[in-house]
Amino acid sequence: MGDMTAREGTDRLRVLVETGIAINSELSLDGVLERIVEAAARVTDAHYAALGVIDPAGTGLERFVTHGMTDEVEKQIGDLPHGRGILGVLIRDARNLRLHNLSEHPRSVGFPSGHPPMNTFLGVPIMLRGVAYGNLYLTEKNDGSDFTDEDEELVSLLAAQAAVAVENARLYESATSWTQQLESLNEIGGALVGELELGPLLDLVATRLRGLIGARLVAIALPAGDGLRIAAADGEGEGEADLEAFNLLERDSKTGRVLERGSSERVDSLLEDPEVNQDVTRRLGASTGLYVPLLARERPIGVLVAHDKLGPDPRFSSADLRLAEQFANRAAIAVDLSRRVARDALRRVVSGQELERRRLARELHDETGQALTSILLGLRGVEEAGSPGEMSTAASNLRELVVGTLQDVRRLAVQLRPKALDDFGLVAAVEHLVQTFSEATAIRVDLEAQLGDKRLPAEVETTLYRIVQEALTNIVKHAGASTVSILLVRSNTSATVVIEDDGQGFDQAELREDGMGIIGMRERVELHEGRLTVESTPGSGATLVAEVPL
Repeated sequence: MGDMTAREGTDRLRVLVETGIAINSELSLDGVLERIVEAAARVTDAHYAALGVIDPAGTGLERFVTHGMTDEVEKQIGDLPHGRGILGVLIRDARNLRLHNLSEHPRSVGFPSGHPPMNTFLGVPIMLRGVAYGNLYLTEKNDGSDFTDEDEELVSLLAAQAAVAVENARLYESATSWTQQLESLNEIGGALVGELELGPLLDLVATRLRGLIGARLVAIALPAGDGLRIAAADGEGEGEADLEAFNLLERDSKTGRVLERGSSERVDSLLEDPEVNQDVTRRLGASTGLYVPLLARERPIGVLVAHDKLGPDPRFSSADLRLAEQFANRAAIAVDLSRRVARDALRRVVSGQELERRRLARELHDETGQALTSILLGLRGVEEAGSPGEMSTAASNLRELVVGTLQDVRRLAVQLRPKALDDFGLVAAVEHLVQTFSEATAIRVDLEAQLGDKRLPAEVETTLYRIVQEALTNIVKHAGASTVSILLVRSNTSATVVIEDDGQGFDQAELREDGMGIIGMRERVELHEGRLTVESTPGSGATLVAEVPL
């Protein structure tokens, strides 16, 4: 008998050692827990064993690993336990529990249909540094006897190993989560620096946040008129019906109220929130939500919305809300930056338009206005003519004035927007510009175009035309040139204009860009992510090169 007891003790110790080695070599938490459950059944000679891991909230079980039940029995039982009855007692009161008969305990709630009968019971909490991670459960010793003090001691050792495994898994999960969050935030930060378009930025925010918090749907809503528009969305059910429902959001919805208040909200039940638009919620099939305002200088400029955490519990956590606020901050920076850029671009466009209008108004007043005044005086000469000869002379003079005025008006119209540019393309428009320029200034212009048969994009044609127009104006005002050459070239990836003159040139170190309109030309080219270079030395003319990507 003594030899048998010694042999059993040795076998038990061997199981414990083997389990420890296996745990250290196992990477998967589920794999570790399965080994511990199996070992607990072996060392206690229990027919059934189970291990429940308590969820972070401490109210139920997030994992339940079993040993001893066949697949058929598990299918008959159905859903795994949620932590009620005897299991709930162990969750709330983390102490060892031994029972002769499970059903006699006052907190027993019986077994579900198909569950095998269980009488003897041993429950041991999985504890580490005073924190309960779960419990080990053993039932039905094979010899029909009760569990012993030695059984309880051995299972406690296994429970300690399980606690370390669960804590390490959660620490690893937490570290991995932080790494993913940091990588996503860094990616968005890089995009804020390098991406000019708002849409892709907000799409990136929605996509990355949805992945990190495990939401079914994430959207970013921005004010539009009297309501809201969805600027970005990412979700499992991101079909036309979902997005259509999102686009129905109005200012009196929950999203609109959050925008007005400028403070974040977590809603665990959309049905119970009176501010929620229940029609939209029903069409989305949503039950929970996060609503986070996008704040720019403490002023709400949009709302980030998330619905339904994937998994058994659709409610979001406080950590999810904090993470959503971090992503909302990045989205707010993107929206605010986009608006500033748009306002700055509009301001520059308006400023350029006003400058052009001022010049045209001056020319209309000084040239066209004076010409029309001369025509009026000519008409008086016709009226006062005393003979047919005087009448003919007055009419001839008047005709010349009208022709000259008509030419001036046409020249101004071409400067505003040459019709040939829209109808026939860049080459035809530049040819007309060059002809007009040569006739007006007596400067010879050599034009060579190598653009092929296919027209350039309209915005590129406009940019290159304005570059040529501004360069010719500069040459007349500053260069004192007698000859100008213009080369238009197209490659697979870009279109380039090269303009050279044989004028007096200038010292580039003393060049004031705003004095020769170079700032405006450079901005036009940079809008297309192109490049403008100007080279000159005194007495050697100047060369201007503008390259625009296609």
